[in-house]
Amino acid sequence: MKKLKLKAVVLALLLSASAMAQNDGIPVSKLSRMRGLAGADAAQFDQQSKLQYNQMLSEAHKKDAVATDNNPQLIRLRAIARRIIPFTSRWNPDAAKWDWQVNLLRSDTVNAFCMPGGRIAFYNGILTKLNLTDDEVAMVMGHEIAHALREHAREQAGKNNVTSLLGRVAGAAGAAYFGLDPRLGDAVGSGAARVASLSFSRTDETEADLVGMDLAARAGFDPRAGIALWQKMGAINKNQPISFLSTHPAGKDRIKEMNDNMHLVLPVYARAKGLDPNKLPAYHSIALPKS
Repeated sequence: MKKLKLKAVVLALLLSASAMAQNDGIPVSKLSRMRGLAGADAAQFDQQSKLQYNQMLSEAHKKDAVATDNNPQLIRLRAIARRIIPFTSRWNPDAAKWDWQVNLLRSDTVNAFCMPGGRIAFYNGILTKLNLTDDEVAMVMGHEIAHALREHAREQAGKNNVTSLLGRVAGAAGAAYFGLDPRLGDAVGSGAARVASLSFSRTDETEADLVGMDLAARAGFDPRAGIALWQKMGAINKNQPISFLSTHPAGKDRIKEMNDNMHLVLPVYARAKGLDPNKLPAYHSIALPKS
């Protein structure tokens, strides 16, 4: 009887620890309802994504711009992805069924992306020009994966459909009220729709930063690397567009948002590494390459 009670206590503790592990970190919110206004469901978006991704790889192969499987940087990227992917279903249960892929493109472009369905691509430039550590790569990858997990493409399509319609209606109403040429009213309305879309995009970028931090931390990558990453980005991109007119938040805004939420993810990272969250060693980045 005592053994049964002991087993019950142990099971309860394990379940409690599991629940705690799921509930800490960045809180999971519901996926946006705007996805339903996109005119295509998740399966259609996934299929379109697959076609576009394969077409991109096909074109890149013709230019010998796709890294081979034995490329050290590609091996590194895939190893980091293998650590992150098991935690993706927390943010989107469908991710457990995705056909995850990771490829590296030979290009000086400082960029990376993850298409719906888990199709990831990095450009060589982001690794070499920023001299990224594994933790910083994980932050980039987590961010891009987050866009796919939160279905931002479908959400943005839905928002664009709504704002485009409202913009045209508002433009037509303004033209009628002020006696303007209806074509001018339509142009004003379209401009308003574009500004609204930019705002939506910045919201998505902020969510992707936080979800990416959460994913990286659960996989045992230091979320403080996100701060170093955007400091590096700022150093090589002095002429940033004004935040209000950009689809991406300014670097200083991203850093502030990450710092404001760091207390939520550092304990997650510490647990993944088996460390005391109150005694974490400082994060050390690698300097940018000398130009």
